[in-house]
Amino acid sequence: MSEQSGGRPDPAERRLGWTAVVVLLAMLAATTILSQFFRYSMSVIGPELIRDLSLSSQELGIANASFFLALLLAQIPVGIAFDRFGPRRTVAALSVPLTIGAMLHGLVDTGLGLALARFMVGIGCAGSFTAGVVLISRWFARQSWSMVLSWHFALGQLGLVLAGLPLAWATEAIGWRFSLVVMGVAAILVGYLFLVLVRDVPPGAPPGPSAPADPIGAWEGLRRVITMPGLVQVLCLFMVGYAALVTVQSLWAGPYLHDVFGLDAMDRGKVLLGMAVVQTLGVLVIGPMDRLLNTRKWVAAGSASLALTALVALAAVPMTLQSAVFFLLLLSASSAYGGVLFAQIRSLFPDHLAGRSATVSNMAPMLGAALLPTLTGFIPPLFPSEGSGYAPAAYQCIFATLAVFLAIGLAIYLTAKDAKPRPVPQASAST
Repeated sequence: MSEQSGGRPDPAERRLGWTAVVVLLAMLAATTILSQFFRYSMSVIGPELIRDLSLSSQELGIANASFFLALLLAQIPVGIAFDRFGPRRTVAALSVPLTIGAMLHGLVDTGLGLALARFMVGIGCAGSFTAGVVLISRWFARQSWSMVLSWHFALGQLGLVLAGLPLAWATEAIGWRFSLVVMGVAAILVGYLFLVLVRDVPPGAPPGPSAPADPIGAWEGLRRVITMPGLVQVLCLFMVGYAALVTVQSLWAGPYLHDVFGLDAMDRGKVLLGMAVVQTLGVLVIGPMDRLLNTRKWVAAGSASLALTALVALAAVPMTLQSAVFFLLLLSASSAYGGVLFAQIRSLFPDHLAGRSATVSNMAPMLGAALLPTLTGFIPPLFPSEGSGYAPAAYQCIFATLAVFLAIGLAIYLTAKDAKPRPVPQASAST
């Protein structure tokens, strides 16, 4: 039995068949694709939402943040459900509020209604990423976690692709309301297939314990997760790194390209599609680098530094369209280190706390993604605009605000200890 797999046999010892692995990754990808689509869809259709629902910038920011607030509030109960009932049944149950929220998009006519629909969708997506963290840590050996998580996240990036040019095309063809309702139908189908096809443990492995070896309660387990030494430093970067990206990608990129450069829905969709593509490539490149370099800390820190550079450039000077697109692409590609941080966090905890550690860890980026869009929503009214959109200086201030938060999070993260995929002699280990 492999010591690095947390007490479980590694994949070679289990002799996993390709079919079982492909089914697992396909269903994890399907749930993540839906989550990514809904979290980023507002960036493409943001100008249409402002027009059709008469939204202010604050209402748009609050509606977008409500998705992430729901994700945040759901993390603790979802983590407990993962450890008690398993990811399979939990994710399937969450497809119900996801479908209801998607359908509500077809009925909303106010900012409050949009925020409610987004909140319901956020509840439904609360287990999409973390189910992958839990299941991958059960199915694969420890040294492979970042690599397999990168496959999972890369496949899930297809949701960004769908939320780009395809959504822009569908919005022009059938309207944004019906487009989101169709995705609600897809959500309930994915939930049913997840229940039928996914297994909480690999074929041939004993069932995972519903209770830990030491008889701790649900809330005591949660306390142990929260007080784990070394966790806070990693969460500080996780919170602002993801939030900075999602605030741009899911909220301001579309309006920025529309107001500053005059891009219509199709052209905005093309840029957002490009951002999704390079983010997918970034996930595939950054994910395995920790195994190649045998460091997770410096892979994440280097990637975050590139993202910070992109935000500073967007904030510093007025951009040509070509320069703006370049730095938006750089931000998307270099922010794809979430899998590395998840693997670093997961390495701190035993198997019986896998669910709670994953979901508690996921609360940090969700908190950031709820706060930063709301905060930046108050910036545009501070800058008078001569046209119908927001002033270019308002967007520069938004990018500068995100850069400040990312710089602070990175500085705190640099005090964290490294988590190496492969053990090294103590004398040569570094922090």
